[in-house]
Amino acid sequence: MKHVFALAMIGCAILCAAARVDAQVTVKVDPSAGWIGFMNVFELPANGGGYVFGSPWGTADLVATFSGPVLTLGPNSVNDISTFWYQGGGMPGAPGNKTMDANMYVEQTGPLSGQPVTFQGSVLANSLVSPYTSVAFIKDFAPDYSSNVAVTVPLTPGPFSISLATINDPTRHVQYGFETIGPNVWITDAPGVGSVQIAAVPEPATLVLVGIAACGLMARRRRRG
Repeated sequence: MKHVFALAMIGCAILCAAARVDAQVTVKVDPSAGWIGFMNVFELPANGGGYVFGSPWGTADLVATFSGPVLTLGPNSVNDISTFWYQGGGMPGAPGNKTMDANMYVEQTGPLSGQPVTFQGSVLANSLVSPYTSVAFIKDFAPDYSSNVAVTVPLTPGPFSISLATINDPTRHVQYGFETIGPNVWITDAPGVGSVQIAAVPEPATLVLVGIAACGLMARRRRRG
């Protein structure tokens, strides 16, 4: 009976912990969410690294695409042979002429403000080569987007979880998503610089069911006692 009682206590602890997590605002890598794309373009470090422009882009143009539940992030490829984009003009082997800061994210104004927000996912693979980088982020922007508070984590293989206590102001914009930075690359050269694959963390449904069953067993034992 001691073993049964111990199992019940462990199960209840699991269930209670799950309930505490559910009380937080937890967001995940959900293909059905309203994902947005935004690209910031900079000169290469060798050319001073200055800001050139920023504008909304389609997520596929970033490059950031879902195939079922799996999100793939890759370095940007601009379909333009101009020397503005490629050194010597666009062609296989031509180096990119701009640093691309590609942001794929979900944004909410109001509902997430003033709450602890946790963003979770699982990195299935990351084959990006230097100087390309990709991170998961939560950003809490001022109403006019002039400043933000942010947390990030590099996309290394395995699960990730980041949290941010957002500012209690319903006019602020809370974003969560991914940021991939590096030079643009000609489309036929893109496979050689790698990509990142990400999916949602599986729900711990089995552990919760074990906790429910264990709590019920403990309650029955107490009634019989």
